[in-house]
Amino acid sequence: MLAEESTRQRVKPLIVIKASSGWASVNLAEIWQFRDLLVTLAARDVKLRYRQTALGAIWVVLQPLMAAGIFAFVFGRVANLAKPGDPIPYFVLSYVGLLGWNIFASTLGKISGSLIGNAGLVSKVYFPRLILPLSTVCSTLVDFGVASILLVLLMIANHIVPGPGLLLLPVFMVLLLMLSIGVGLAAAALTVTYRDVQYVLPVLTNLLLYASPVAYTIADVLHRIPAHLHWAVYLNPLASLIEGFRWSILGRGAIHPAEILGAALASAVVFAWGALSFKKMERRFADVI
Repeated sequence: MLAEESTRQRVKPLIVIKASSGWASVNLAEIWQFRDLLVTLAARDVKLRYRQTALGAIWVVLQPLMAAGIFAFVFGRVANLAKPGDPIPYFVLSYVGLLGWNIFASTLGKISGSLIGNAGLVSKVYFPRLILPLSTVCSTLVDFGVASILLVLLMIANHIVPGPGLLLLPVFMVLLLMLSIGVGLAAAALTVTYRDVQYVLPVLTNLLLYASPVAYTIADVLHRIPAHLHWAVYLNPLASLIEGFRWSILGRGAIHPAEILGAALASAVVFAWGALSFKKMERRFADVI
């Protein structure tokens, strides 16, 4: 009897389940283990976006095309921001700005609704919940690739040749994605408990559109506000990121390394904050969704 009890005491459990906190809760190895699910969900989002629409990929080009036309008229003609004789048409400036903006806004919108849109999976099947928001990033990149085809045609038609700054385009895209993923993860987690978030977020996003240099450049703003308020422009990290995105393609924009570095740091902090907030609230998703 004593021998059996001593044997049981020496046996170690095969799996120990314990609560994790901090960065330990963001288990990248587990996400890699479920990579097939990540690829499947990403492919599903792309197929649904392009197959179950009447115009398919045309919508991806039509939306920024129409918005760029409106911005070129309102800001370029009415607000008189277009410079006569500028080799780069204001329409092209607006279209490039919208491509950068759409990377942020589209990713944010898709991630924020990813949990609610897959409530059945969240409540019935176990898998790393981060898989759902991360799977939406692929469709954003596909949309960007499709919309970039028209940009190439516009640049050829206007004899615009990109400079060496084009090599930094992936850097600005990654920073925009990091910022949008961070905000999106926090919004997705909050939406599970507070459904009001899905109604408030689009309104805030639309306001942020006009507070960011999408239809105008930072130089246009700095020329119209007092010098002691110039610092306020860079409080929005999207200002430097979208300006840098436009500069990398067209060579146009006010690029300052200090502001870019600050925006990069802000993107990293927001990304980390969003991931940790998501993991902290993850354990309640199945119960309240």
